[in-house]
Amino acid sequence: MYNLVMTLMIIVSILIIIAVMMQPQKQQDALNALSGGAVFSGQTKKRGFEAFMEKVTSVLLVIFFVLAVVLAAMSSK
Repeated sequence: MYNLVMTLMIIVSILIIIAVMMQPQKQQDALNALSGGAVFSGQTKKRGFEAFMEKVTSVLLVIFFVLAVVLAAMSSK
């Protein structure tokens, strides 16, 4: 059982890396970032591929943390 959970964790870790790398980059100039203009740019509603990738990443992260807790519980026994 431990080996199965460890294998799943490795697979989820690789999928998280791929999902993060596939997300579109938000490029802002340094002046906008330093002046605080970047705070308001993140408030627009995300659509399409960007929203999908954000949801996929969130789900994968939840799965990763659940697997990490399960592995910690298994290794303490």
